[in-house]
Amino acid sequence: MKAARARRARIVDQIATGTTSAESLAERLGVSLSTVRRDLDILARDGVLLRTYGGAVPVGARMPEQSLAERATDRLPQKRAIARLAAAIVQDGESVILDAGTTTGALAVELRHRAGLRVITSGLTTLTALADAPGIEVLSVGGMLRPISLSFVGPHAEQVLRRVTAARAFLGADGVVAGRGLCEATATQAALKELMTRQADALYVLATADKLGRAAFQEWTPLDRPWTLITDADATEAQLLPFQKLGIVTIIKAD
Repeated sequence: MKAARARRARIVDQIATGTTSAESLAERLGVSLSTVRRDLDILARDGVLLRTYGGAVPVGARMPEQSLAERATDRLPQKRAIARLAAAIVQDGESVILDAGTTTGALAVELRHRAGLRVITSGLTTLTALADAPGIEVLSVGGMLRPISLSFVGPHAEQVLRRVTAARAFLGADGVVAGRGLCEATATQAALKELMTRQADALYVLATADKLGRAAFQEWTPLDRPWTLITDADATEAQLLPFQKLGIVTIIKAD
């Protein structure tokens, strides 16, 4: 325990001097990448650092938005596990809304061979995954393309989304905070996600454990209706407790 505290103190010192990636921290400290990630999650949970994709930054620092390519390999096993669980919820013949992002993109891959689905999406990752999927109707909301996230946003996307409904919506986020909602990098992303929450009968948020309680940016999508959190086995009791206190159903994939 004393060694772990000392290691985390060294991590904080390293990040303060500009070493912000988990891989670089692991190399400098001579420990495994999984150990550093676990330490970063604990430090972020305690409010010492802000978690980023692939690392962390000091509290108060401006959070850089990572590109879709940079996020694609981060926590990939956890994202695939979440996607498998989400796919098991979808029923053949349903219409579903898939938000843009890497975890929802993993869900799209899981749905490729399902029967009679209609998938409505704002993400190029999902469009690519389902472009040649037999028996799946794909509707792109279109609109303004954000190159960094390969997602469509803006009034044109919102106009299309207002004209459709779905049985389920699966949303990703840069962070999810109990009682506040989904944290996003831009107002246009937050607005489109809020509309998605209104257009589906059931709402699910797909978030790896590092995003729980994380407020990386200043734009928010409020979640003012019942919803379900699907996360991975790395989520701690302390991270899950705020959601459970609000009666939010939480599903955890163990593998």
